Amino acid sequence: MEIDKRIVAGTFNCLNNFDCLNNDKHVYCKVESCINHKIHFIENIDKSLCNYKMSFGDSFICTCPTRKEIFNQYRQ
Repeated sequence: MEIDKRIVAGTFNCLNNFDCLNNDKHVYCKVESCINHKIHFIENIDKSLCNYKMSFGDSFICTCPTRKEIFNQYRQ
């Protein structure tokens, strides 16, 4: 996957060492739905800590610039 270096550089709070980009399996939270390429609702199956996972009522949203760009470009 090719993600703009400026977006990756803006993801300075990543606790997972960019597993979404560096791992052959491309490990990341699954996006359940997306609104206007800006608000990404994710499954909360993975209970690991992430600085970019935020509670939104009974759901969770992803605010990770890199993860959001992966979804917006590749629908993954």
